[in-house]
Amino acid sequence: MEPTYLRERLAEEFALLAAAAREASPTAPVPDCPGWTAADLITHVTHVYLHKTESMRRGKSPEPWPPDLSGEEPLAALDRAYAQLAQELATRPPEEPSPTWYEPDQSVGFWIRRMVHETIVHRIDAERSAGSTVSPVAADLAADNVDEALTTMLVYGYDGWPEDFAAVGHLAEPVTIVVGDSSFTVRQTPEGVIVDDGRDAGATVSGEPVDVVSWLWGRGGAASVRGNAQHAAQLRKFLQVATQ
Repeated sequence: MEPTYLRERLAEEFALLAAAAREASPTAPVPDCPGWTAADLITHVTHVYLHKTESMRRGKSPEPWPPDLSGEEPLAALDRAYAQLAQELATRPPEEPSPTWYEPDQSVGFWIRRMVHETIVHRIDAERSAGSTVSPVAADLAADNVDEALTTMLVYGYDGWPEDFAAVGHLAEPVTIVVGDSSFTVRQTPEGVIVDDGRDAGATVSGEPVDVVSWLWGRGGAASVRGNAQHAAQLRKFLQVATQ
């Protein structure tokens, strides 16, 4: 997706996240993150934003980490962290080199995309923690979210650390995820995990874009599973390993 478009969506998603964070009680639980409170969620997102900003500035992962934010009001720290991140992403060309954990793409553009989808997931968390109505996700953005999770995280992660996935089982049948007009079929082969647009799945996950994204990231929601639910559950186990 075009970097300017993604930066605009990041700004919108952060505005939703920040509004929900202000509405939630700091001690409110985050329903899909056991043991987390809204305050923990705010701190996590703040650290993520600051870490990516410092990685771009320094050209390497910052150490030591995380910084001490105890003297700063949490919501103010969140706003500051986002403002710094947005500034870095807006002033650096997407093709500029930047260290990332994904070896095939060491660029600022990687972080533009990654931070949009990080923010989508955590604003859903914040809205649920606040007891708010969960805002929709545009179909094209949800499709890109699914593509990133499957190709950048799952396929890449399986290639690099197959033993971690072996510990949670085997994907016996392909599983298709449908979001808007896009479909992604995940299958495990002797060579690894692949993603294509086939429809020969043992299970199909579909629904409103926000619900499909929520399902993909282990959150609640109303995504529908047709076919063998055990195959879909196994894909969820794989995704949990890939996105941890």
